Amino acid sequence: MLAALMCFFAYLLGSVSSAVLICHLFALPDPRQAGSKNPGATNVLRLGGKFPATLVLVFDILKGTIPVWGAYFLGIDPIHLGLVAVAACLGHIYPLFFGFKGGKAVATAFGALLPIGLSLGGLLIVTWGAVVALTRYSSLAALVTVSLAPVYTWLIKPVYTLPVTFLTVLIIFRHRGNIVRLLKGTEPKVGKKNEGAASDENTDAAKED
Repeated sequence: MLAALMCFFAYLLGSVSSAVLICHLFALPDPRQAGSKNPGATNVLRLGGKFPATLVLVFDILKGTIPVWGAYFLGIDPIHLGLVAVAACLGHIYPLFFGFKGGKAVATAFGALLPIGLSLGGLLIVTWGAVVALTRYSSLAALVTVSLAPVYTWLIKPVYTLPVTFLTVLIIFRHRGNIVRLLKGTEPKVGKKNEGAASDENTDAAKED
């Protein structure tokens, strides 16, 4: 019962779209209708710059950290902790309060992994940063990072490997459109505006949602 309540809480918290709220606060276009049409920090960065994007990133991370950390201190077992983390990400992807049209949940998944340990968080950040620096593809960095997350977890705290794998599968599934664009060579790079790629991204994002 307690695990179910925490999953419900995690989903509701995840359903609060910080990207939409912060874009409204800063009088920016609705991230669901502009740019990549993805309500996440990367799209807000394109639409409004670093400060609003940072606010979105921090809030989205906390949406994963707060329920998982709370569930951990309530003594919920590792498998159910994984379900709480998935519930938070599902809230971000399919937000109850925003027409079930959400983002990719990368930041929320990262936040959900932080209670495992700062060493894991550091490895994830370094991996993401290295892939972005080498390729300039934010989506590829996310895919590589979440794919390595179960490996890192097995090395640090093996008991959480299966729950982390739940998140990995969910995030990869959510990035299926990005995978197609990466294979086609039409995925936009960080810090570079490409009208053709942006148009293709908008079309694919609309189809996904």
